[in-house]
Amino acid sequence: MKNLIIILLILGSGISTVLSQSIRTLSSGTKTSIRGLSVVDNNVAWVSGSNGWTSVTTDGGVNWKWKQITGYDKYDFRDIEAFSGTDAIVVSAGSPAVILVTNDGGLNWKEVYRNELPEIFLDGMDFLDNKNGIIYGDPINGKMQLLRTEDGGRTWVDISNNLNIKLIEGEASFAASGTGIRILNGGHVLIATGGAQSRLFVSKNLGISWKSYPCPIIQGKNSTGPFSIAFISAKRGLAVGGDYLSDTLSTNNMLLTKNGGRTWTHPESNPFGYKSAVEYINPEIVIATGTSGTDISKNGGKTWMKYSPESYNAVRKAKTGSLVLLAGSGGKVAILEGL
Repeated sequence: MKNLIIILLILGSGISTVLSQSIRTLSSGTKTSIRGLSVVDNNVAWVSGSNGWTSVTTDGGVNWKWKQITGYDKYDFRDIEAFSGTDAIVVSAGSPAVILVTNDGGLNWKEVYRNELPEIFLDGMDFLDNKNGIIYGDPINGKMQLLRTEDGGRTWVDISNNLNIKLIEGEASFAASGTGIRILNGGHVLIATGGAQSRLFVSKNLGISWKSYPCPIIQGKNSTGPFSIAFISAKRGLAVGGDYLSDTLSTNNMLLTKNGGRTWTHPESNPFGYKSAVEYINPEIVIATGTSGTDISKNGGKTWMKYSPESYNAVRKAKTGSLVLLAGSGGKVAILEGL
């Protein structure tokens, strides 16, 4: 009986912790599917999505300034990178591919890049700092498309030829949440591919030279693979994904690495279903979300529990601060509270 009481107390403590956390909707109703999400600090965050929509908050999500960018209402801005309440960059998926920048809080946007090749499809971007960033896209003739900026996005240089590792037929990436690429301190770049084959591409010098490692997550179809990666250090990270056409399938949808992606291990229990985004809240707490709902791990990704059945496309933590936001279809933006 004494042991039973102790077990119940432990379980009760865990349940209490989960119940003290919540996801609260901040904004919804705009006719856009949001996949681009960038949280600068506890006050400033930006989102971007389909039908040319962007939005910014400067008060921690209380108020949002929505803007359908004139002349781009048919574009799908799958990723956004923000540096302040005034400065941000958006990149579109599909052809033509465009990159736009704003320096006045989203009131006006300037096109700084356009590619009208029928095959062009840009998947996401990340930045080392407010100057140096990389955008990656699906392969053309087996070559992953790579763009780099050194001036905060005002100009972009094609560095695709730096990566001399050919992608196989059917190997590409997913523009699901802008988190298929991560840039860490020191210019350490990681990019995940999926589909016919899943790999992690790694550069330790901001895209000058590359290596690749197998990523043995579910793969083999154009709907399977790693849709998002996150790294708490250059060595320790994880990949999540699954099959977006079977979004309740939990088989082999998440992997862990302790050596920068050279080898991977399976968790003790998987998150439920397909996940399009994953984010470290701290070294132990990890959030993963997708159309199958939102899951949480409190031991660095080793085990997972269902957190919310609500569907989101993206989750991001503030670059500086503790604000955690989620975003999805129907212009829905929510805040994760209680962590």
